[in-house]
Formats: sequence, C-alpha cells, structure tokens
Amino acid sequence: MPKLKTKKSVAKRFKITGTGKVMHYGSGGGHLLSKKGSKRKRRIKTTAVLKNKGDSKRVKKLLPYR
Repeated sequence: MPKLKTKKSVAKRFKITGTGKVMHYGSGGGHLLSKKGSKRKRRIKTTAVLKNKGDSKRVKKLLPYR
C-alpha cells in the first residue's frame, strides 16, 4: 500500500486539534479589508471549530497524518 499524500491546500486552511476537532479561520479575510468594520475583521481572524460533521470527515481524509 503506498503512502497517502497530504492535500497541501487543505493543510494550509485547517488544523486538527488533539481531540480530533477541525479548526478553521473565517472566510473573507484575504483582501478588500478597508470596507469591513473592525469588529467584523476581528471575528474573521479568530479560529472556530468546523460544525458540519460531513465536512470534518472530508477534511480529515485529506490530512491523513495529522
């Protein structure tokens, strides 16, 4: 059986905690930040747990050794 490859685009966007939860950053923080309010930008910066169980399962499959 060959080694599984880590999907690098997913590795940059998500982190898996010690307990197996998937953490992600809010979307919309890449550019066009001048028109967004301070409160909104702070909320985008923080990490949050990925709520959807199906998405979590998919992310974990793409990060085999994390």
